[in-house]
Amino acid sequence: MTSDFYCDEVMSGRTQVRVVRETPEVLAYHHTRPFWPVHIVVIPKQHVPSLTDLGSADESLVHKVLAVVRDVAREVELGHGKARVLTNLGEYQDSKHLHFHVNAGEPLR
Repeated sequence: MTSDFYCDEVMSGRTQVRVVRETPEVLAYHHTRPFWPVHIVVIPKQHVPSLTDLGSADESLVHKVLAVVRDVAREVELGHGKARVLTNLGEYQDSKHLHFHVNAGEPLR
């Protein structure tokens, strides 16, 4: 995996995604290799290394990302009765681009 799958693959268009929600600053889409039956990824379109390292991004971008996370999580919760929101940091973060997983259900594997 590249160090930034989201910039290198998703934002470049090399990997096609099924969009759930899009704003000028944020993209939410169905995970390309889901780990849960419902698995949506929410990313800022601008490169942001992580939740604890915003790089050159303004903190207001994180608020915009979280607004989309909240809306997507609300839809998942309404549709499935439950939802999880997850982000990873440090060695847990495979792709060094801020991203949130909104998911529901038991792991597929």
